[in-house]
Amino acid sequence: MHDMTDSARETLLDVNGIEVIYNHVILVLKGVSLTVPEKGIVALLGGNGAGKTTTLRAISNLLRGERGEVTKGYINYLGERIENLSPSELVKRGVVQVMEGRHCFAHLTIEENLLTGAYTRKDRGEIAANLEKIYNYFPRLKDRRKSQAAYTSGGEQQMCAIGRALMSNPRLVLLDEPSMGLAPQLVEEVFNIVLELNQKEGTTFLLAEQNTNMALKYADYGYILESGRIVMDGNAHDLATNQDVKEFYLGVGGDERISFRNVKSYKRRKRWLA
Repeated sequence: MHDMTDSARETLLDVNGIEVIYNHVILVLKGVSLTVPEKGIVALLGGNGAGKTTTLRAISNLLRGERGEVTKGYINYLGERIENLSPSELVKRGVVQVMEGRHCFAHLTIEENLLTGAYTRKDRGEIAANLEKIYNYFPRLKDRRKSQAAYTSGGEQQMCAIGRALMSNPRLVLLDEPSMGLAPQLVEEVFNIVLELNQKEGTTFLLAEQNTNMALKYADYGYILESGRIVMDGNAHDLATNQDVKEFYLGVGGDERISFRNVKSYKRRKRWLA
C-alpha cells in the first residue's frame, strides 16, 4: 500500500449510482458509485457474484455482448460521459480492460499477442519502443517472446494479458481478478509490476479482486461490493486493519464468513441512495 492524497489528484473516473440489468430483467448492480483518481490504484473487492466484473464491464462498455446494459446512473471519464462509447473508442481514449481468465490468443506467440494490443496505433517506431519497455517490466515475456501462448504458464499468460493492454498506452487499466489461478509468489510478482507501472509510468489501475489481503497491500483505496452494492469503502490501510473486514474478508477471527448486512453494529454508508 502506498500513500495518496485525493485532493492533490484529478478524478480520472467517476462512476455514479449505476444500475445494470441483464436480459431486461436481472438487476445485478444496484446503484454502484466509485471514484478513481489520476495515478491511483483502486481495489474493487468482494466474493464471487458480488458484481465486480459487471462493474468493470459497465465502465469498458463490454456489457452488450452479454445482453447487459446500464439503466441508471452515469460514468464519467476525464469529465465526459462514456456510457455510449464503443470499447474500441474507449481504448483510443486510454481506457483498457484486462479480462478475467487472461484470454491470450493461444495460437499466437507471446510477442504477436503483445502486438495485437497496439492495433489502435500507427507509429511503428513508438510501438517497437513500447514493446521493449514492456519486456523491461516483464523480463519473463522477453524470454518467451517466440513461444506460442498456449505453451506458456498461467503467470506468463497473465503478464502477457497485462502487457498487451499496455501496448495501447492506456491512462486507465481495468484489471479483472489478476491473482486468479496463480501461485502466491506469482501473484506478488504481478502486483509488484502493477505498482511499478503506477509509480514509474503514472498508469492508473482499477482492479477487481477476491484476494482482499493482496489487493489492499498494493492499493491506495478500496471499495467492498456485496450483492451489487458498495457496502464499505475507505483508505486501503484503514480497510486492511478494520476488524469487520479482517473477520469477513481476510479470514481472521472467525470460521464463517457472514454478510455485512447481518452485523447490527455495522452501519453501512448508504451512498447509493443519495
